[in-house]
Amino acid sequence: MAETTSFDVVLVGGGLQSSLIALAIEKRHPGARLAIVERGAAIGGEHTWCFHADDVPAASRSLVDGLVEFRWDGYDVRFPAYDRTLRSPYAGFTSDRLRARIEGRFAIVRGTTAVPDAPRIAFLECEASEIGARSVSLRDGRVLDASLVVDARGPAPAEVTRDAGYQKFVGRELRLARPHGLVRPIVMDARVEQRDGFRFFYVLPLTSERVLVEDTVFSSTARLDRESMRTAIENEVARRRWHVAERLREEEGVLPMAWHGTADPATDPPLRAGYRGGWAHPATGYSFPAAVRLAEVVAAGYPNDVFGSAFRDLVRRHRVQARYAERLNGLLFRWFAPERRISVFERFYRLPEDVIRRFYSLRMSWSDRVRILVGRPPRGFSLRERRRHARRAAATAGASS
Repeated sequence: MAETTSFDVVLVGGGLQSSLIALAIEKRHPGARLAIVERGAAIGGEHTWCFHADDVPAASRSLVDGLVEFRWDGYDVRFPAYDRTLRSPYAGFTSDRLRARIEGRFAIVRGTTAVPDAPRIAFLECEASEIGARSVSLRDGRVLDASLVVDARGPAPAEVTRDAGYQKFVGRELRLARPHGLVRPIVMDARVEQRDGFRFFYVLPLTSERVLVEDTVFSSTARLDRESMRTAIENEVARRRWHVAERLREEEGVLPMAWHGTADPATDPPLRAGYRGGWAHPATGYSFPAAVRLAEVVAAGYPNDVFGSAFRDLVRRHRVQARYAERLNGLLFRWFAPERRISVFERFYRLPEDVIRRFYSLRMSWSDRVRILVGRPPRGFSLRERRRHARRAAATAGASS
């Protein structure tokens, strides 16, 4: 007979979304029994999460402030035609900080280790075989019962339909022999060869001598060419005449950027959360704003009204914003040849800064949405490319049927 352990909340997936929900529930309900199930060896994996100041409402800052490691007074974008500094404050933290917050509050169980008598347990190196409305079955046969089950597993590109492009990146955190001289992040440095799609470097100055450099591309394919991107990072570091004292860590990702079908979060149990549940920005990959909002609403409604009116209202508002962002993905990937996608972002970053801020935080007004689309199309907008894409999609569909 399967061993069963009871909790108040079981969260499947040990990433950002599960961690924020766990912290939010613990804050409001200190006595709640919580479990996190993570198939990897550690909470949080290897990631860096950043957000704009307007992404986090004042009421949520107590939840977020303990996570923040880095703060900047703005950020830069760089394109062949112009550079721009945006004055919206920017902040971030790494998996190490998230892991410290969670693993300091949870008893850790690895693999088939016996379950201790503890109010909060993180099951690491454990994989869920079945996720139900009130229970989670693990592959080793154990069962975790709960009044609330949250499925917050990460993105699964293989499960996305052909109606998607992909944001792909490889990043390296480096300790330099001398200060790098940067005072703000460079969120997009697109003054590089445009291959495989819209390509840019993302550069975060973490301390005066630590820097994260990511090679990122908005591509039509999910294939991640790690070696090519690592070489590109090394070349970029050399171009900047930075001397590397130590390569500290590496992170990577392939995030679906769909134009159909991901902006429709479910409103019945189990709670689908995180990237796979539709709680992210479809057009940027930024998951933090949506993750914070969902965590706060879940914690406020727990235990008796998680799926109540506040949750349904949040779903409604998120759908409106995310579906618009999906339409932008469709324009980017279907109407522009890969090497011409840069023109979309060159045009976007000429918009007023308040419009850009609301776009990133998924709080666009009706006039913002009009403003983003109205006007002369970016260079490279092509009916021919749209027809070419339609032919490719039809051929792919025919080959897979």
